[in-house]
Amino acid sequence: MNDAALIHDLLTGERTIAVVGYSTDPTRPSNSVSRYLRGQGFRIIPVNPKLRGAVVEREQSYDHLTDIPAATHIALADIFRRGDFLDAVVDDASARGLTAMWFQLGLGNVAATTRAKSNGIRVVWDRCTAIEHRRLQAEG
Repeated sequence: MNDAALIHDLLTGERTIAVVGYSTDPTRPSNSVSRYLRGQGFRIIPVNPKLRGAVVEREQSYDHLTDIPAATHIALADIFRRGDFLDAVVDDASARGLTAMWFQLGLGNVAATTRAKSNGIRVVWDRCTAIEHRRLQAEG
């Protein structure tokens, strides 16, 4: 967990990220992190049942990871949900066949991380994708 090589691979490799818990409110972390990553060339797929069917920044939103069409390859699920919701998110990620999950700062829990890893999902926990991307950019 939080392996430097994994963080590097996830933020410099494939460019499609499903953001679970995406909010259209610009003051919410999921929105600002997504905006930053989008500006860095990542494709952001919003996942939040409150957005039911909305198009956000030219991307269709989905209720759950499992609702994203199978033809859409997702490199990473970036999670902005509280710990008590993570079991369902891990289940969806497993059902969708995802290979990587990123639990944002303060939003992961050990049990969900363990479950994800036992399902073959690589995990970054208690880190921010935008902060880590900026750090990698600075390191050159």
